[in-house]
Amino acid sequence: MVESASRGWLSRRMINGYCALLCGGLLGFALFAEHAMGYEPCPLCVLQRIAVLALGFVFLAAYAHNPGRTGAAVYGVLAIIAAGAGLALAWRQVWLQGLPADQVPACGPGYDYIMDVFPLHEALSMIFEGSGDCAEMGWTFLGLSMAGWVLVWMAAFALVAAWNNFRR
Repeated sequence: MVESASRGWLSRRMINGYCALLCGGLLGFALFAEHAMGYEPCPLCVLQRIAVLALGFVFLAAYAHNPGRTGAAVYGVLAIIAAGAGLALAWRQVWLQGLPADQVPACGPGYDYIMDVFPLHEALSMIFEGSGDCAEMGWTFLGLSMAGWVLVWMAAFALVAAWNNFRR
């Protein structure tokens, strides 16, 4: 049984491939929500997309490389780091969305303007601080905003990456 699982649909390689496809699907939905549904991403949303993209590339590289145990552990660590970054960004946005209206930070400039005008360390500080735009819920599904779903997916990806890439 273990022998067939290591080479079949549940092999380490295939699970990394499935996770890469799921990351691509999440990014595809984000682009659909932006361009077809008209939801403009806030600066934290843009950084969450970057984290999902980075995670997708780690899973894709792990799938393509199909390393042994040591290499799989390296990919597992990289995936956990990328998922952790996305988790932190999504948590921050969910926290901002839960603030009372009188405590929400004022709306600030957009992501492109911030990145063009300010030095990188200031720009990232401003983006992570969030703005009124980041506190808007917009689209929801089953009571969770997009940031809430990113939080759920990133936690799941971190757990799958740890289990899949550190198993024997």
